[in-house]
Amino acid sequence: MTIRCAVLGLGRLGYHHAKNLAAKQIGGAELAAVVDPLAGRAEQVAREWGIGKWTADPDEVLQDPHIDAVVIVTPTDTHAELIKRAALCGKAIFVEKPLTQKTAEADEIIRIVREQRVICQVGFMRRFDPAYAEAKRRIVAGDIGQPLYFKGITRDAGAPPASFIERSGRIFLDVSIHDYDLARYLMNAEITAVTAHGSVLKHPFMTAYRDVDQAISYVQFASGAAGDIEASRNSPYGHDIRTEIIGTEGSLLIGTLRNHNVTLLNRKGSTYEIIPDFQTRFQDAYRLELAHFIQCVQNAQTPQVTEIDGKINLEVAVAATVSFDSGQTVQVAAAHGQTSS
Repeated sequence: MTIRCAVLGLGRLGYHHAKNLAAKQIGGAELAAVVDPLAGRAEQVAREWGIGKWTADPDEVLQDPHIDAVVIVTPTDTHAELIKRAALCGKAIFVEKPLTQKTAEADEIIRIVREQRVICQVGFMRRFDPAYAEAKRRIVAGDIGQPLYFKGITRDAGAPPASFIERSGRIFLDVSIHDYDLARYLMNAEITAVTAHGSVLKHPFMTAYRDVDQAISYVQFASGAAGDIEASRNSPYGHDIRTEIIGTEGSLLIGTLRNHNVTLLNRKGSTYEIIPDFQTRFQDAYRLELAHFIQCVQNAQTPQVTEIDGKINLEVAVAATVSFDSGQTVQVAAAHGQTSS
């Protein structure tokens, strides 16, 4: 059974997903349509990859009975409405993180997805990265004993433009949310409280949007464990994502700066090529998460990362933002079984 897909949003990441689907990198899937509001963009991508349908209007594919699934990679503040419309049209949904920017909207999304009985997977791709998947296997096997402390680093090589920052939901929702998801996944425990701090160190324009380019979150878990999560847009040397989990019997270190396992030695010393961007670092993860989504659609299975995870991760990010604004530690609603914050 081939799943006919449409990609909504053809920016950097949307194009990457479209390319994987069009180049037959995802077994059992066909890229049948592409959508982008920018004049000429959808047609350009469609002609490049031989895709039969393109449009600037998402409703043209949402209402198309020949489209089985949609991959939503549009600006963050458009996710909620597109998810709801896709669900009401009976489409299986893959949506890039975050699920939405507001917990009340998350509750509405969950209700509609359940009522329509459609599959919804949220794009927290790090879970599908082979190194992180192996780390999870090792933790479950007991190789480091009981996890005690999570340390996450996400450093971007540069800051997005003001037009992106304005709609991004701020750094804890846009950047740290990936680490919040990883922390819950690897520590096998919910985050119960977060204390967040941040500063503008390099990009003064961010102050107009109440955002920062350097942030830290201290998190506490229901298991009694703790952790810290750094988010930075100030990495002059390249894209840097690393994680450490300290346990009672050992520690796991995940991630590398090396783009290729080649070191140059000469009279000036030793050098190696650093990973340039997130698409390069997680190219396998992006492919594997879509492959997982297609398999779930084909087999009517629940994805590994659902709209519920999307809401919980959102609640942690919202709590971090509130903590940053108030200077206080904030409890996380999801950890106490609530349905909204």
